[in-house]
Amino acid sequence: MPVASHSAFAEGVSIPCLSHIVGGGASPDFHSLCGEITLAICDNLDMEPDNKNGGPNFLRAWRLYRQMTQEQLAEAVNTSANMIQYLETGERGLSAKWLRRLAPALDTTPGLLLEHDPHQLDSDIIEIWAHAGTRERRQISDIARTILRTGTND
Repeated sequence: MPVASHSAFAEGVSIPCLSHIVGGGASPDFHSLCGEITLAICDNLDMEPDNKNGGPNFLRAWRLYRQMTQEQLAEAVNTSANMIQYLETGERGLSAKWLRRLAPALDTTPGLLLEHDPHQLDSDIIEIWAHAGTRERRQISDIARTILRTGTND
């Protein structure tokens, strides 16, 4: 079977009977995977090299904000300092798995690690939010929305 080129994947490519690929000649009598399938693979050919692992993040800024070394953070999440460096520089992607491990160690949330430099946020708000439970966060959000909607005269 010929191998499809990269440009073929961008446009979609027909793949012959999957049973022939998987089983080396199995027939439709054995399972329902036989038949021609057309795959349309979305491949962002214009992706910038800097964004290949999910784009920029603020892991380093949060680590420094919490006055931790790479070694201290690595120990807190049971990995190596080299891995922390790879995650900070974007050489390795900051996946959901990593976000769930790193955020508690940095006393923040996964979303803040991805979206906000802690040095550009009000530190009181960061600390209040980081230490609030789910119920309290809903209440804080409701109060903040009320204040923004009604305004204050301070």
